[in-house]
Amino acid sequence: MKQDATLYSGRYLSLLERDRWEFVSRSNARCVVALVAVTPAREIVLVEQYRKPVDAYVIEIPAGLVGDLDGPDESLLVAAARELEEETGFVAAKMEHLMDCPSSAGMSDEVISFVLADELSRTGPGGGDDSENIVVHVIPLAEVDAWLSGQLAAGKSLDPKVYTALYWLLRKPAIS
Repeated sequence: MKQDATLYSGRYLSLLERDRWEFVSRSNARCVVALVAVTPAREIVLVEQYRKPVDAYVIEIPAGLVGDLDGPDESLLVAAARELEEETGFVAAKMEHLMDCPSSAGMSDEVISFVLADELSRTGPGGGDDSENIVVHVIPLAEVDAWLSGQLAAGKSLDPKVYTALYWLLRKPAIS
């Protein structure tokens, strides 16, 4: 049985120690859902927002917490649909859970659940909730490499989950 000692507990995160290993744990959600979002025109939906921990604008796939609003029993796909529409203004006709993986296995016990959001249609502008200022980017898959290179050249950071999304989209060319 795991014995964790709490070294610090904040509003949303805790610093724990297990067998002399320190790591971070979320106290306000059970996992993160990350969306591999693709339009019928074979465009990937990405988001951009300023991230204080890295003091930079970051290009990311849409993502959010599961269980932070509706409690720990919130469905993964319900949270995925909520985050997709809130951040991007898109809804998906089809959603599929792809895989779960650790976000940073040496630093956190957080798990990311990747969900394919397919057959998207736009219902609003997106942009996030009151605490967020999200810019939505819809990029043709055929142009995404050049677009990402341009974002790097402009000084923006790229979240590596973008490349996970591209792996899924380019590995399965029948999607959308």
